[in-house]
Amino acid sequence: MTRTIALGGVALLALVIGGTAVYVVANQSDDQFAACRGSAVATGPGSIGGPFTLVSEDGETVTDQDVFTKPTLLYFGYTFCPDVCPLDNARNAEALDLLQEQGRDAQMAMISIDPERDTPEQMKDFTSYLHDDMIGLTGSPEQVRAASQAYKTYYRKQEGDPEYYLVDHSTFTYLVLPEVGFVEFFKRDDSAEKIAETTSCFIDASS
Repeated sequence: MTRTIALGGVALLALVIGGTAVYVVANQSDDQFAACRGSAVATGPGSIGGPFTLVSEDGETVTDQDVFTKPTLLYFGYTFCPDVCPLDNARNAEALDLLQEQGRDAQMAMISIDPERDTPEQMKDFTSYLHDDMIGLTGSPEQVRAASQAYKTYYRKQEGDPEYYLVDHSTFTYLVLPEVGFVEFFKRDDSAEKIAETTSCFIDASS
């Protein structure tokens, strides 16, 4: 768990150095979401997010436009993850419950970074356990890599047992709005309450 968190920090640092990351000082005078942001976020061309084609937990080929039909808390992880992914997604599920209690029509999703083991059936079992409004997405290694690159995430399969291997990965949760795209990210130490409050602000600002 510690190693995954540390690698998440390394991934963020790499993004900052690369000039494509979330900690980019943007001109917020034209930013309709400026009041909602916890930090300056780059949302223009070449920033976080973009089109992808994946396979849903129902076995259907879907694009980002098919997935992001409502405000979505998006996470990159895998179902065999022993601790980090279940905890992060449980936190996201709690945030989603808070949003829905407020009457917000939102959802959550996870894109698998372990397509070798995460079949659509495996993803459906995972999402069904966590939340009724959670979408599981997998695909070919090439499809998953393209989605990961679009969102500037990091993952790497560890060497060892071919069946019970672990996957190092970054641990951000992304807020994606329909017709807008990526607008904010959340870290592991952000609470469900903070995520719900921030997401509500973005939803109000987008309407």
